[in-house]
Order: sequence, then structure tokens, then C-alpha cells
Amino acid sequence: MCGRFTQRMTWRELHERMDLVGTPLNLRPRFNVAPSQDVAAVRAADGGRTLAMLRWGLIPAWARDSAIGHRLINARSETAAQKPSFRAAYRQRRCLIPADGFYEWRREGKTRQPWLFGLLHGTPFAVAGLWERWTVPQAAALTGSLAERAPGDAVETCTILTTAANETVAPVHGRMPVILPPDAYGPWLAGDDVPLVPYPADAMTAHPVSTLVNRPANDDPRCVEPVAPA
Repeated sequence: MCGRFTQRMTWRELHERMDLVGTPLNLRPRFNVAPSQDVAAVRAADGGRTLAMLRWGLIPAWARDSAIGHRLINARSETAAQKPSFRAAYRQRRCLIPADGFYEWRREGKTRQPWLFGLLHGTPFAVAGLWERWTVPQAAALTGSLAERAPGDAVETCTILTTAANETVAPVHGRMPVILPPDAYGPWLAGDDVPLVPYPADAMTAHPVSTLVNRPANDDPRCVEPVAPA
């Protein structure tokens, strides 16, 4: 599972790394991205790759209730092509979710110690994702950040694909996001078969961080600073 991650890149940095087109977005550094929040995602368009803000937690087009999105923040790469919640998006609506780190938690005694994982030298990366467009139905009971949406409004959402953990992540958690190499960005967005495998462990870093990460309201540099394990 991937339940939190970081997006600390500017639009210019993403433009240079992912060859974006379209109107620049004013992105602020995100140190603790949480489910139900909007995240920056890259999609294929007629003129090239564009950046959009998608709500994290996929709501299938056929869903009657937005609450299903809370359970669909991740999709197992091994089964996403067959699962009813994901198979249409897997065929037709893929995306890349830029990141420069992700969090996992390990239980140590009575506490759950968060760890931050990233690539060597802090290099940004892209995670394989899927997106959907959900139309708010009549008489829908919406809460939280969706409370102001009206029937007929379109809500675009996304999910992160996961795979088995590599040797760096496995001591903390059994799953990790599917980190794609740059030469797979185009094929993934085009709908081609791409190996959805663990990223090389020797190309990754890991360190424990403060339990401040446990609260989504905490979104500042303190979240990524190394600490001694609990």
C-alpha cells in the first residue's frame, strides 16, 4: 500500500523531466500528500503530455457513491487489468503521478514508525497510475472536499498502482508503488504492456521520519527530516 507521498517539484522541473505541454500550473511543495487530496498527475493528450490535478482515490464511472474512493487509493498491479473497479481505466485512462518520495509505516512496539523512501540523490520519479471521470449522480450525499459539487459535475480521480516490495522497502512494508523508468513513460501512457515490477533496491534510499506525518494537516519540511527510530 502507498498511503502518503511527496510532490516537491515545480511545474518547470516537471516540464523539463516529463516533456509537458499546456498552461503551467502553480504547484506548491507538498511534503505529506494524503488520500482525498488533489495531486498533480500527467496524462496523454493530442498535443503531448499535460499536467492535471486529480483527486486521490479512484471513483469508478459506474459508482453511485463517492465513498468508494476511500478504498481505492491503490490498485494491485497484478490484478488491476481484471478488477471491475480498475479494468476500464487500465485499458483507456492511464496516468503518471510524479513524486520524489513515499511513506510507509513499520510497527515498533506500541508505535508505528513512518519511513520515507526515495531515489538516490533525491531524483524525482513517476509512479504508474490510473484515472477516472465520475459524474455526480442526482441526490448524491457528498461530504468533505466534494460537498460543494452538484449533480452533473465531473470529478476526476486517480489511483496508484502497487507491486511487491523490493529489498529496501520490504523490512517496513510488503508493497510499494510501481516506479516506472523514464523510458516506460510513453509506452505506459499509450496503453502498451509495461513491466510493473519493483524498482531496483540499490537505487533507493530510506530513513525514518517524524510521526508528524501521521496527520495530513502537517505538510511542511519537518515531515521529511530524518529522525532516530522510535
